[in-house]
Amino acid sequence: MQITDVRVRKVSKDGKMKAVVSITIDNEFVVHDIKVIEGEKGLFIAMPSRKAADGEYRDIAHPINSETRDRIQNIILDKYETTLIEGDAETVSEE
Repeated sequence: MQITDVRVRKVSKDGKMKAVVSITIDNEFVVHDIKVIEGEKGLFIAMPSRKAADGEYRDIAHPINSETRDRIQNIILDKYETTLIEGDAETVSEE
């Protein structure tokens, strides 16, 4: 599996969520709404999720092992940092 495209949309409001990202896998499959969040230990990603009937949030799409999650997170955070430096990310309002 290769991440063939990463699109970063910075969030314009102050807060813990810094960006919303879409990734393309193998030029064939897209995952939207991956969030870049600033936590106590630094930046991390949160996969797309929805609120269940019990009030809990459940991931809609996610890696099934930690190695894949780490690889996706590293690629996304590298691209996020690059867009901050180059200033080429689209900015969106937080929903």
